Amino acid sequence: MLFDFLISMETQLIWYGHAAFKIKTATDKILLIDPWVTNPAFARGKDELASLDHVDLIFLTHGHSDHVGNAVEIGKRTDAKLVSNFDLNAAMISVLGYPEAQAGNETTGHLGGELSLLDGAVTVRFVPAWHGSSIQKEENAPPFYAGNPTGLLIALRDGPTIYHTGDTDLFSDMALVSPFNKIDIMLVCIGDHFTMGPARAAEAVKLVAPRMVIPMHYATFPVLTGTPEAFDRELKKRAVKAELRVMKIGETIMLPKSETA
Repeated sequence: MLFDFLISMETQLIWYGHAAFKIKTATDKILLIDPWVTNPAFARGKDELASLDHVDLIFLTHGHSDHVGNAVEIGKRTDAKLVSNFDLNAAMISVLGYPEAQAGNETTGHLGGELSLLDGAVTVRFVPAWHGSSIQKEENAPPFYAGNPTGLLIALRDGPTIYHTGDTDLFSDMALVSPFNKIDIMLVCIGDHFTMGPARAAEAVKLVAPRMVIPMHYATFPVLTGTPEAFDRELKKRAVKAELRVMKIGETIMLPKSETA
């Protein structure tokens, strides 16, 4: 009983594969990021999707289908609020039918802006990402503009500050993230082809200087050739001090509190 109580007081992170994560906060709030739960790398994806009966917030970095994923289905079933930039919010409502009542101004922002959510239990700041963003109703349907892609800085009360890079290339302004938000956990794309590969991702980590880095967006498809092993070598070449934590798909880990908490 005591062990269960102590676990519930920690922040839990689950990787669903690709760029999809579930966060359970120390106060039992459930947050999803880019929730493509049924991606081909997650064998238990359909069962996990069916089990998601309570979600507070769904965060989206951009509009591509491998990041929007199952957001609409989950939102309709759980009443989860959608957290995204203004243009992506509009596209999610008008094109994909995300419930408008769950996607209001209180959870909609844009680059540089910070939102306080769930009575201050969660804050999010939208930061740039170098990529694209569009929404498609079906696979062969024409794409609809969904604004600028973003990274997300998610700060948890009694928990860490997490930087999800979204899909991006390396860019020098990543160095401006940490002076405003000390990053505890960096979730960084390493797969190459559509995003940074291991070398450029390692350079991005050097610029941000997080306490811990977790690679994502690799091995889902054959074209995503970046590997954690190559990423580790590139981090060591640059003498990056961040702890590398390679998660298994479906694994749950406990995250430390922020150094500034």
